[in-house]
Amino acid sequence: MSKPSERVLPEHPTHQPLERFWPYAELSESPSDEELAELQPELRRALFGSEALPFSITLIFCAFEGDGFVRALELARASDEFQETRVEGQMRYRARFFPAEAAVKLRDLYEVIDGVPGTEVLIDDRPLPYARELWLPLVWCLIK
Repeated sequence: MSKPSERVLPEHPTHQPLERFWPYAELSESPSDEELAELQPELRRALFGSEALPFSITLIFCAFEGDGFVRALELARASDEFQETRVEGQMRYRARFFPAEAAVKLRDLYEVIDGVPGTEVLIDDRPLPYARELWLPLVWCLIK
């Protein structure tokens, strides 16, 4: 008959049975205000639900050659919400406008970036049909 196998304990413990993650760094359980500001709107909506934001139009564009890029960045930074992100190694600039107050700024930026490849127009952070052809001209009607 064979002897029952004896259990050999390791010299150093391999885990620690606590409720927190050990030996990992202590991380705060809630993100900072800076981290929340960096979230893409789609991710923010998935994590925290829909926010009660007023109607908005967002212009997203990539870096491009020419004098218009400096002007476009200046106008985008003057938007109600501005965000720079890197997508697949390429910088993308996101400018959100609440048109009741910023119709002129929105139009000025759009005129600079209209011909730039990859430019997107989002209505309430969603790509909608005829955003360029219908929604933007409706906003231009707000300009007095």
